[in-house]
Amino acid sequence: MHERVNRTERQFRSLPANQQKLLPQFLLHLDKIRKCIDHNQEILLTIVNDCIHMFENKEYGEDGNGKIMPASTFDMDKLKSTLKQFVRDWSETGKAERDACYQPIIKEILKNFPKERWDPSKVNILVPGAGLGRLAWEIAMLGYACQGNEWSFFMLFSSNFVLNRCSEINKYKLYPWIHQFSNNRRSADQIRPIFFPDVDPHSLPPGSNFSMTAGDFQEIYSECNTWDCIATCFFIDTAHNVIDYIDTIWKILKPGGIWINLGPLLYHFENLANELSIELSYEDIKNVVLQYGFKVEVTQSSVLNSKVFIADNINCSFGNSSTQEPQSYCHDNIPSSFCPEKSEQQLRGSLQSPAMPLFSL
Repeated sequence: MHERVNRTERQFRSLPANQQKLLPQFLLHLDKIRKCIDHNQEILLTIVNDCIHMFENKEYGEDGNGKIMPASTFDMDKLKSTLKQFVRDWSETGKAERDACYQPIIKEILKNFPKERWDPSKVNILVPGAGLGRLAWEIAMLGYACQGNEWSFFMLFSSNFVLNRCSEINKYKLYPWIHQFSNNRRSADQIRPIFFPDVDPHSLPPGSNFSMTAGDFQEIYSECNTWDCIATCFFIDTAHNVIDYIDTIWKILKPGGIWINLGPLLYHFENLANELSIELSYEDIKNVVLQYGFKVEVTQSSVLNSKVFIADNINCSFGNSSTQEPQSYCHDNIPSSFCPEKSEQQLRGSLQSPAMPLFSL
């Protein structure tokens, strides 16, 4: 990152002197970015050092080759995404986005598993693609038994730090936008900080059942008829083949279980030539889930272009199921709702060991 700033400085100094004089604060701004980089590095090292033994790995540097290697473009992209996830999940700055994405899901859970009829501690809810864990944590705050699943080490290390090491509100500071040199309204916007966590993650009610697991969603979860509810938020388009995700969700949901989904169809592997990527339209996905046996309950989208789904314009509203037992919903940016109506033959399947929590609160 420092090299990126140095390159910007070199390019600025290559300008004619009269043009440089037009921007007297430019080099000072670059120095501020450098300080922000160093601060972020301190926080990131704290997060990483806290996870040295998380996966029973050999301790960093014990082989005598503990050199810091330059980050690849791929890793830098993952890091930028993780920093922005801190904003979304654990800062006051991200509250509006959280409310837009998480509250529709939470409201649907409360509607279908009301505490007047259900013991929430007996309602098992899975959140694949949990990121830094805020949605899963919010569900557990309501008393439901909730498990988040994530495969990215960047997200897992960071969520472990927030959930298990942060107990003071807004104790830590990050500069998540310092990598963004384009499309800034003001120079100060690039170096504005966010503070986290905006709540005490340890404030879960006594006896809460909340955990996080590490690994591939399709590989870890194979025990049939296990979950009362699966909540996926900005997740299904991370699949190489979204039908595989649907297949797994179908198998592990209990009969009458609920699938709540919110998010776009911006397939992550679409432009990678050497990666499998099956890009289905919402219509295709709906047809697939119907053939699996799901019951579509609600569908609504709010988009800028009625023919193309836009990830930044989400507005979800949901309706009630037509039967007495809990139904299955899938709410997308697309939002739709699906309910498994499994036959006795379909309910049979070999039971395997459930996922073991990586960490829990």
